Amino acid sequence: MAKFEMDTEFVRKLAQILHETQLGEIELADGARRIRVARPAITVAPAAAMVAAAAHPPAAAATPASAGNDAAKHPGAVTSPIVGTAYLAPEPGKPNFVAVGDKVTAGQTLLIIEAMKTFNPIKAPKAGTVMRILVENAQPVEYGEPLMIVE
Repeated sequence: MAKFEMDTEFVRKLAQILHETQLGEIELADGARRIRVARPAITVAPAAAMVAAAAHPPAAAATPASAGNDAAKHPGAVTSPIVGTAYLAPEPGKPNFVAVGDKVTAGQTLLIIEAMKTFNPIKAPKAGTVMRILVENAQPVEYGEPLMIVE
């Protein structure tokens, strides 16, 4: 059996891609060799999160995703880097990460998106004020869909 040589620089590059894209994990295969790089996941039971969504209606100031394409073109739009389910709170029964009018700092978690049982934090790209929340708790989201407006 041939010895498996680890290219640590390649692993570092994969980790950097995870950081830049806010993905939860990357897995590559080359013949019999496989490599998987993953970030720690926030563990929330999806079924419990769905119950919490029903128990906590969206804030009155939140605007549903019907804002559509106009919001996607806004310079302060925070868009989804992945397809999944958006959750506004870290776990059922806890307060939302942010509300309309909240001041946020660059890198602050705004919400999480669950994709394939991995919870990915979506962070503020810049400091500012949350002007609009364009998704509801436990709402499915698409890649590139506007989630919030931070000005």
